[in-house]
Amino acid sequence: MRVLACLLNWKTPDMTLQALDTLLPEVRALNARPGVHARVCIVDNDSGDGSLEKMTDGVAQRGAADVVDVVPSGKNGGYGYGNNVALRRGIESTPPYDYFYLLNSDAFVEGNALQTVLDFLQARPDVGIAGGYIHGPDGEPHPGAFRYPSFWSEIEGSVRFGPLSRLLRDRVVPRPVPERTVDDVDWVPGASMVIRRSVLQAVGLFDETFFLYYEETDLCHRARKAGYKIAFVREASVAHIVGATTGVTNLKRRTPAYMLDSRRYYFLKHHGRAYLWAANVAYAAGLASFRVRRRVQDKPEQDFEGALPDFIRHCLKNP
Repeated sequence: MRVLACLLNWKTPDMTLQALDTLLPEVRALNARPGVHARVCIVDNDSGDGSLEKMTDGVAQRGAADVVDVVPSGKNGGYGYGNNVALRRGIESTPPYDYFYLLNSDAFVEGNALQTVLDFLQARPDVGIAGGYIHGPDGEPHPGAFRYPSFWSEIEGSVRFGPLSRLLRDRVVPRPVPERTVDDVDWVPGASMVIRRSVLQAVGLFDETFFLYYEETDLCHRARKAGYKIAFVREASVAHIVGATTGVTNLKRRTPAYMLDSRRYYFLKHHGRAYLWAANVAYAAGLASFRVRRRVQDKPEQDFEGALPDFIRHCLKNP
């Protein structure tokens, strides 16, 4: 069994090395198992800030050059592009790697999380992609199992009204955090995800049209269409600092264009233009109703600054 762990860096070399520190014991332990070969590939997504050199030095200082490669991506093509650099290296190596573990640079492995997922996949050849339990630094559980975005989820997510959310509870994209391992989820987040090589050979790598967001949703969607199951492994735990590398949790920012671009492309790719525009109308109406309700209640909007006009402008510019 050959396992390649992939860490993608963009201007966060210190955090990436912290993530590596939590991953290295797992890699060493896997290499101690008979018949297992594990390695780490850190890809620098053209940070241009000395990240590549700093991480190369950091790996050397840790005495980890025997199991860690640090490589440049050549350009900042986004999450899927950068991870594909590592995935291609693993697939094209001789012999190729069997499993690929994607770990965010702001995610930190706990215990034997990777080994736990690998053991699960070894026992379940019908499962193609598996994620695990994710929580914040404060221990607060984060969503780790999701449903596909849909017309109905666009309404629920934009209106954000308790009675409606309860009515559409089976359409809400983030599922309640499962209390046990389940193999019937639509998709799992790329913050901590293990992918079989056979999945990538069957459906292809990440779609690089997505710069950031929706790319793992799309990959899991394609895997499920190809007959693979997607699983959430409850016993595999990872701590995650949400938005540490993108800043999207800063609600004073304008809505990033790449987020809206990815949403649009996902709906176009999997549902077509008519469905996209139905979802657009639903989402805009939901944002408007939420905005009115918050103003009547004299409360802040709790959203990106200018979310509704940003969305409308994006829709008009990208019919």
